[in-house]
Amino acid sequence: MSIRRIPQGNRTHRAARWLASAAVAAVLALPMAGCKTTGDDTTGSIGAPATPRNDAEWRKSLDVWGARYREDPNNPEASMRYAQALRATEQRAQAVAVLEQASMRNPNDMAVLGAYGRALAEAGDFGQALDVLGRAHTPDNPDWRILNAQGAVLDQMGRHAEAQKIYSNALKIVPDEPSVLSNLGLSYALMKNLKLAEVTLRRAVAQPNAAPKARQNLALVIGLQGRFAEAETIARADLPPDEASNNVAYLRQMLAQQNEWKKPGRKPYMPPPDAGG
Repeated sequence: MSIRRIPQGNRTHRAARWLASAAVAAVLALPMAGCKTTGDDTTGSIGAPATPRNDAEWRKSLDVWGARYREDPNNPEASMRYAQALRATEQRAQAVAVLEQASMRNPNDMAVLGAYGRALAEAGDFGQALDVLGRAHTPDNPDWRILNAQGAVLDQMGRHAEAQKIYSNALKIVPDEPSVLSNLGLSYALMKNLKLAEVTLRRAVAQPNAAPKARQNLALVIGLQGRFAEAETIARADLPPDEASNNVAYLRQMLAQQNEWKKPGRKPYMPPPDAGG
């Protein structure tokens, strides 16, 4: 998840929500196929066309899968693809409604339940998201992606110790999976354990398939420890010059609030855990 500039107003409040929601955003994005910060949301059981990469492609996907969904609302793939496009175009409530209907029509389809749980989490309905995600896999055949999403939701709810146990269970299935390690690192940071957060995020970044958002999370944790030059170097990695400059500017804004860490009840200025990956 890349660091974006935000208005100066309520930065400290926004920071706590961002760190608490970075996991949801990423996990919410463990998709059918690819990556967009908002919306790849299935458990990977459908091998379909390449995931759209920009707004125009998502709009086209919305039209295509919307038409297919209307032709056959009982088709789980059409439901999930349509909901994915709805989420990517900021129509979260409608995505939840589509997946709610799909889950009723396909109550034993784990991919549908996983997509529905992630959509609920993204919409902020954490309690119901946990319930649905709990039904999206079985104890004898756990899905690490669903575990990762459950951990992200628990972090959003402030239940960090529980989230960390869930991430640990996911890592037993997929050791060194960078998306899980990234969420686990954020979870440690939310508990203000920056040393352990850094170790965990470095482990995530060391994986060859680590996403850029893992590096951005690492940059923030390092910056919060006062190593600003190192943080900026990491924040610029993997990005074109303009976006790198914006990320660094936002990183500086967040780090300017680091004294808030010392106040009782304050949370770190960081992105939220990632419910998709």
